[in-house]
Amino acid sequence: MDGKKMLIQKSSEIYIIDASGDAPKNLNETKVDLSGWSFSLNPRDEWRQMFLEAWRLERDYFYDTTLHDIDYDGLLEKHLPLVARVSDRYELSDLISHLVGELSALHIFVRGGDLRETPDDIQIGSLGARLIRDEARGGYRIDHIVRTDPDYPELRSPLAYPDVDIKVGDVIKEMNGVSLLTVTDPSILLRNQVSKQVLLTIVSGSTGDSHQEIVRTISAREESDLRYHEWEYERRLMVEKEGKGDLGYVHLRAMGGNNYSEWVKNFYPVYNRKGLIIDVRHNRGGNIDSWILEKLLRKAWFYWKPRVGQPTWNMQYAFRGHIVVLINERTASDGEAFAEGFRRLGLGELIGTRTWGGEIWLSSNNFLVDRGIATAAETGVYGPEGEWLIEGHGVDPDIMVDNLPHETFNGKDAQLERAIRYLQEKIEKEPVDVPVHPQYPDKSFQYDDKIP
Repeated sequence: MDGKKMLIQKSSEIYIIDASGDAPKNLNETKVDLSGWSFSLNPRDEWRQMFLEAWRLERDYFYDTTLHDIDYDGLLEKHLPLVARVSDRYELSDLISHLVGELSALHIFVRGGDLRETPDDIQIGSLGARLIRDEARGGYRIDHIVRTDPDYPELRSPLAYPDVDIKVGDVIKEMNGVSLLTVTDPSILLRNQVSKQVLLTIVSGSTGDSHQEIVRTISAREESDLRYHEWEYERRLMVEKEGKGDLGYVHLRAMGGNNYSEWVKNFYPVYNRKGLIIDVRHNRGGNIDSWILEKLLRKAWFYWKPRVGQPTWNMQYAFRGHIVVLINERTASDGEAFAEGFRRLGLGELIGTRTWGGEIWLSSNNFLVDRGIATAAETGVYGPEGEWLIEGHGVDPDIMVDNLPHETFNGKDAQLERAIRYLQEKIEKEPVDVPVHPQYPDKSFQYDDKIP
């Protein structure tokens, strides 16, 4: 307080330096050692404080100052006595969920915090394949190996590497020397084996010969991602086959930073097709809808004709053909904003089922003291007609097509099939051809013999 010293925080470190104006020669020598600090906390007192804070932050951040006209003070009075019965952080999150859920906004998520985790969390390794018990052949038969786009070799099943001699139909007889028939499921032998080498004894399905292979497993999360890549790859192959080279396919998992490159990798190779399917089914949202819509709004207005080769057009990479967007009940947030914008801007039709229905945007800045959060829906979305958009209802498709569970399990995709047919019919009725270049100009001169 005498002004001779300054306390400075840099990241998570605290320093005390002279207030003379001269920088210390060695900042580390002025660091306050906090390594020995510890505090005694009464969890129930902290939980009560966090509960009240979650209630207050929701009140102060929510986009509607009237809080959807609910009795928010009354909700606090109703729920606060239950805090005394909370016995861990998970139960606190559950109670907070009951409180803030009364606001009926889909972008309110309760997550994070100082959650107690078990020290014996067991991670299960995966081989990236579907295995079926086959007692007659002495092990588990490989029924399917997850396949992905060969252009991205880093995305492949552990059984699909070129130096691994394993094929569909082969049988895994042993894993690290243990017979697979001695366990009820192969995952038992893959406990705590994530990213580790595993020795497999393989019986060939074609010759019956036995040999051993070493593979490195992946995690359950990586396997889930691998299967998603397979789903995307199979959709694209289907469009290529059924569309006969006239149609392109782009799937966007979300609308975040990584999805810029996802768009670039999948759109630009097919920008000159006659039709395009943009698939935002299962899209988790983000904030790049305007960027993608901007690309789709580009219109070609003149053409370049080189001496050799096909014409190209200005407004480079403008898509000139017909477009449809696939949506479903798992299309969320900014995926929904993209779909609604696509239709309102007159870019094409929406095919599928009604979307999730969450369109009050958020920043996720209202954290609690233990870094948990009950996110506040902060920014509502409305249209020029003066109506709130999407929230609580979703985006309705122009063409309703549902993927039935059993058909989907068997590999059928009715929504994608309908999109392909729609575009093919549209192309036939309204052809998308590059205009033929005009006749080259005749600039020869006619000389009059009478002119000297």
